[in-house]
Order: sequence, then structure tokens, then C-alpha cells
Amino acid sequence: MTDGVASRLVLIAGATSASGAAVARALTAAGAAVVAVGTRSDALEALHASVPGVTTHACDLSDLGAVTALASAVHTQGRLDGLIHLVGGWRGGGGLAGQSDEDWDFFDRGFRTLRNTTRVFHDDLVASPAGRLAIVSSTAVDSPTAGGANYAAAKAAADAWVRAVAQGFRKDAPSSAAAAIFVVRALAGLEERLGDEVVRLWSASPADVNGARLPLSLSTRSLPTRSLG
Repeated sequence: MTDGVASRLVLIAGATSASGAAVARALTAAGAAVVAVGTRSDALEALHASVPGVTTHACDLSDLGAVTALASAVHTQGRLDGLIHLVGGWRGGGGLAGQSDEDWDFFDRGFRTLRNTTRVFHDDLVASPAGRLAIVSSTAVDSPTAGGANYAAAKAAADAWVRAVAQGFRKDAPSSAAAAIFVVRALAGLEERLGDEVVRLWSASPADVNGARLPLSLSTRSLPTRSLG
């Protein structure tokens, strides 16, 4: 068990989405120092105005060099204790024939941002006394459809990547670091619940959440009740 998220430094990738703003509000309310990252300066300014105290950075997270430069800027505040990756979105198609290369590039870009941020900030999370990584995945990974094949494949890749990170955490920081996957059918309407569950990751035992796929809904908690502080 940890002492919670208060005073932890947490980066939100994809922070200007509705879910990113909700997570930023929940984390700051719980006492965390939040670094919000997105690509649109105007949206970041709006987030900064609505969530006082959040530090914002514009960055193309699909560019490894840009993420490396971002890390140098973030480290002026300290080493990260958390990375919440919310880059992504939904684009469907008409059967397999409708799975366009343009759509795949959209989903692949989101996966690249996950690879880049987790590689660049991996050592931070391992060194932290309470390192946490979290993404939002989809029930489509377990029940893919032809019309959503691009989306499901990209989400499955992200799931596998985070579970690989979790395996590394078990080896390098078994008592302090955890990588978790929140699983939704659709995220719309669950943004505030996501914020609450992200905060609760720091009150959970790493052994309970590391590598776990945690269903997220309005009616149930994602994290085991026994692991709460």
C-alpha cells in the first residue's frame, strides 16, 4: 500500500480530451502535481484555466525526439510518479474493406505515443516509490468486429505493450510500480469515474493492479475493495 497520490508528479498524455480534463481535476483535487500534455495550445490554455495548478506542455508524442525534450522540461519539476496515457479515439469502417490505411495511421499514431512515453519515462516510474502507468482500452480487444478491426488491433497492441511494461515492473520494482489497463465499452459518460479510479491506483497494492485489465463502468469499482487505503 502507498500513501496515496498527494504530492506525486503525474503526467497525462492526451490531457485535452474530456477524459483528460476529468483525470486532471481528480488528481489535482487529491493533491497531485499534474503535467498535462497535448498537441493543441489553445486547448491546453483552456484546460489550464479550468483546472488551476496544472502545468501544460504542447508536444507531438508520436515523435520520440519531442518526447525526450519533453522529459527534460518535466524533470525541472522532478521525476514522474505516474503516466496516464489517454491518447486515442474511435474511427469505424464498413467491414474489412472499410479498414482504410488512413484510419490505421490514426490508431497507429496513438500506439506510437504510448511506446514513446513509456520508454522515455520508464526509469522515472521504476525509481519512484509509487510509480503508476495506466491506459484506457476497450472490450473490442476481446470481441473484435470486422468493422472495427483497425481499432481492435491497435487496442490489443496497446494492451500487450502495457502488460509487457507490467512484467518489467515485477522484475525491477515489484513493491512500488504498477501498470494497469482500464477496459470500457465506451468511455463517454465515464470520464469522472475514470478520474476517481486513476486516483485510487495510488492507494492500491501494486501486486493487485500490476498487469490487470480492470473493467470500468458506472455501477462497479474497477479496483478491488481490499486494496484500498
